[in-house]
Amino acid sequence: MEMIRLAIAGTGGMANFHAKHFSSIRGVKLVACCDVLKERAAEFATKHDVPQHFASVESMLDSCQVDAVSVATSDGSHAPVSLAAIARGKHVLCEKPLAPTYPEAIKMAEAAQSAGVINMVNFSYRDSAAIQAMAAVTAKGDLGRILHVQGSYLQGWLASAYWGNWRTNSAWLWRLSSSHGSLGVLGDIGVHIVDFTSYPVGGIASVHCLLKTFDKAPDNRVGEYRLDANDTALLTVEFEGGAAGTIATTRWATGHANSVTLAIYGENGALRVDLDKSWSEYERCRIGRDGKHGAWERVVAKPTPNIYKRFVKSIRTGRNDAPDFARGAEVQKVLDACVYSNRRARPVVLSDFQPKTGRRKRLA
Repeated sequence: MEMIRLAIAGTGGMANFHAKHFSSIRGVKLVACCDVLKERAAEFATKHDVPQHFASVESMLDSCQVDAVSVATSDGSHAPVSLAAIARGKHVLCEKPLAPTYPEAIKMAEAAQSAGVINMVNFSYRDSAAIQAMAAVTAKGDLGRILHVQGSYLQGWLASAYWGNWRTNSAWLWRLSSSHGSLGVLGDIGVHIVDFTSYPVGGIASVHCLLKTFDKAPDNRVGEYRLDANDTALLTVEFEGGAAGTIATTRWATGHANSVTLAIYGENGALRVDLDKSWSEYERCRIGRDGKHGAWERVVAKPTPNIYKRFVKSIRTGRNDAPDFARGAEVQKVLDACVYSNRRARPVVLSDFQPKTGRRKRLA
């Protein structure tokens, strides 16, 4: 088996998960890492036994032999770092959101397609065997016409110290500040629930969104951080297949550390999953021939490989697994439409929505 030489760009919190997972895959070797804070890159390299570390992605890619790059930098630098890797013919796994805006995201998708490199975005809740199985059920049409959908992603760390005191920790404060590159809860975890909800249901045709930012500190400022990024996002959506739905996400959900749920209701049955209960089990309700619905039954899904394994497999086979950059751009367009909808206080039809600096180009 030919060794895949992998580099990690960005050595903050998520990079540790990337290193852990890739290190466990046979035939993959971590050869380099980089971070704008070179001291942090050095510490990361020592921690994960990475032989080389650098202060920029360009110096890293131009100085050592690399086959693929895992991008775990801050949200605002996903695009330039990924594009630098793509320009050098490297396969790329990028953290979510793919980019701060749809125009940047579609540029990344087009560049990856043109370069012919494997490209995937880390919508990590796709690793759930349950959601994979639910998507297979809806794809077969077993639910009949899907009519109503409810998705939610709830966190409560603004209300309770689940992961420490956010007021004194830059790792959390930057997520509350648009000047530090945050897209608020919409961009941080809303991006996950938009993908999670629409993956088994289908594309979103229109969205009406309300974004709320609540007072959190005197003058809504903690040191250099101006706390202006949205805390709660409420989306009313219509899917391309005609279903209506709601998608909700917040950081103010007291009692919830990290809760992801989805319910899909169709003419012939329904599905629901709660990842707090299980990543591998979901519930199904069937309608009998007499027209009556039966009891909810528990279904155990077959195990599925995580995105790190699927990325490596894609490199080896040359067949790009999902979710790819085109999917990342599709989700980002929904987020851009949410911001526009909130500003104008009206629904946005996605087929008519064109961010000012974007281009409409269908990917093959």
